[in-house]
Amino acid sequence: MLNVSIIGASGYSGAELAKLIASHPNFNLKGCYVSQQSLDKGKLLSDLYPEHSGLLDLELLPLCNESYVQIAQSSDYVCLCTDHKVSVELAPKFLDLGVKVFDLSGGFRLASASQYEQYYGFSHNHQTLLDSAAYGLVEWNKANIAKAKLVAVAGCYPTAALNALKPLKQSGLLADSQIIINAVSGVTGAGRKAAINTQFCEVSLAPYGLFNHRHGPEITQYLDHPILFTPHLGNFSRGILETIYVRLADNVTENDVTQAYQTLADEPLIRLKGRVLPSIKSVAGTPYVDIGWQQQGQQLIVVVAIDNLLKGAAGQALQCMNIASGFNATLGLKD
Repeated sequence: MLNVSIIGASGYSGAELAKLIASHPNFNLKGCYVSQQSLDKGKLLSDLYPEHSGLLDLELLPLCNESYVQIAQSSDYVCLCTDHKVSVELAPKFLDLGVKVFDLSGGFRLASASQYEQYYGFSHNHQTLLDSAAYGLVEWNKANIAKAKLVAVAGCYPTAALNALKPLKQSGLLADSQIIINAVSGVTGAGRKAAINTQFCEVSLAPYGLFNHRHGPEITQYLDHPILFTPHLGNFSRGILETIYVRLADNVTENDVTQAYQTLADEPLIRLKGRVLPSIKSVAGTPYVDIGWQQQGQQLIVVVAIDNLLKGAAGQALQCMNIASGFNATLGLKD
C-alpha cells in the first residue's frame, strides 16, 4: 500500500480526492490537512461531507511547521488541493523532503514564472520547478507523469478543451485562425469558500474572466494554437460543457475529422460520441470525457463535457498517481 496525504482536504476537490483514495485498493489515505486558520480544523471530514460517513471519518489536522517532516516520513505522495500561491510555497518543501507532489492548483501549470503576475496575481519564484513539472493531462503525457517528482494536474477547463482539440492539431486539420471556446462550469468549480456571487441562489448563468482567465494561456500553451476562451458560471452543482468553434484547413473532410479523433479511441475514459452531442447529465459524477462534433464545410463545432471535480480535478489526479505507481491509470475510477 502507498500512503497519500492531502493538504486542503476540506474543499470540494480535496474531499473528492479523499473519497477516491480511501476507496482505492492500493492507496491508503494517511492524513487530511487544512490550514491552521481554517474553521474546519479538528472536525471530521465526514462532518463536512456526511454522504461519506464511515469512509472519511478522519480528523482534519492543522498544517504547521512541525507537520512537514511528519507528513514526508509517513507519505509516499502528497496532494496539494490548495490555493495556487499556497501550492507554490508548499511544493518545494515537500520535494526537498523527498516526497512526490501532485498539485491540483494552477501553481505549476504555466511555462513561465512571468505569467503568474498577470494571470494569477502573485510573483512566482520557482522557474526551475516550472521547467521540471510534468503536466498532468493523462491522455497526452503519461511518460512524463510517470517519472516526474512534481505533477501539475491539468486544469478543469483545459482538460476538456485539450482533449477535444489536440487530435485535430496533431493531424494538421486546423486553419491558422483563432479557435473560440465558450465554456460553462457548475458552482463547485468556484470552490467552497463562501462568497455572495457563488451562493447557489445568487448564481445566474453569466460569463467571467473575459480575455484574461488563467486557463486561456494554459490551453494555448499545450495546444500551441491561438484560442479565445470565455468561461461561464452556471446554476448547477458540477460538470463542465464547452462549445468550441473551429475553422478547419482547406479540403478537410468529415472522414478526416473522424480519423483524427481515433487517436483517442483506445483511451478508457474518453467517449467519442460523433454527431451525438454531449451534455452535463452524461458526465456528472463520472470520470469520463465525452466529445461530439458536427461539421459544415470548413466550420467544425466540437462539444465536450466532463465532471469538473472528477476528470477535471480529483479523478485526473488519481490517474496521475496510478501512472506514477505503475498501476492501470483507471484503477479506482472504472471497473
